[in-house]
Amino acid sequence: MKNQQIEDIIKFLKKNIEPLNDTIYGPGYRAAVYLKDGTYIPCVIFRNPNLLVNLAIRRFKEEQNKKSFFSKFSSSSSAGYYNIVKNFVTNGNCINYYDIDSVEESKYAFPLNIQKQIQGETTMGWTGFAVKMKDAKYFAFGSSFRWEFFQIPQNYSVNDIEEIINHSYVIDGQLMSHRNGGMTFPDDYKQAIIYREKPYFECYIDNL
Repeated sequence: MKNQQIEDIIKFLKKNIEPLNDTIYGPGYRAAVYLKDGTYIPCVIFRNPNLLVNLAIRRFKEEQNKKSFFSKFSSSSSAGYYNIVKNFVTNGNCINYYDIDSVEESKYAFPLNIQKQIQGETTMGWTGFAVKMKDAKYFAFGSSFRWEFFQIPQNYSVNDIEEIINHSYVIDGQLMSHRNGGMTFPDDYKQAIIYREKPYFECYIDNL
């Protein structure tokens, strides 16, 4: 039963979801899931665990070697290794594939051709951009560091997006340039309604 469940999830993802590539963690399939108790999770990224596991092994070895070299100089040499292990085993939101009842497309995942139009930081630690919908209306979006899922304006879907206008925002429906004031926030930026990035869970499946 478990093998069939995994196969069904993989089949759905590969047939319906275009993966978002990540050089560190590998391709990510953005979706939504229902758990077996009926809980709905709208933002989930499915990945093969290989790259993450290999990264962890490499970092552990590097820190162990460093620990051996510095141990005779510092009694706190184990702190770095502890923090690396802690980062890999306690950070992040994860769900188990066997808790999943069904998978569907996420309404918060931009189509990949739209996602690729988002380019570069607008200010330090912030990327602001506008979205033009197919009805010619504009909405402001922004993120500090996550791009996988975004809030969506009411009565719209990700399939209504026509274009990304980088380093821009929207005031009273009017498109404004973020770069008029250089690398600082414009004075009226605080008046803009900004649709932000959404948190997500990850699910790791072999053979994906």
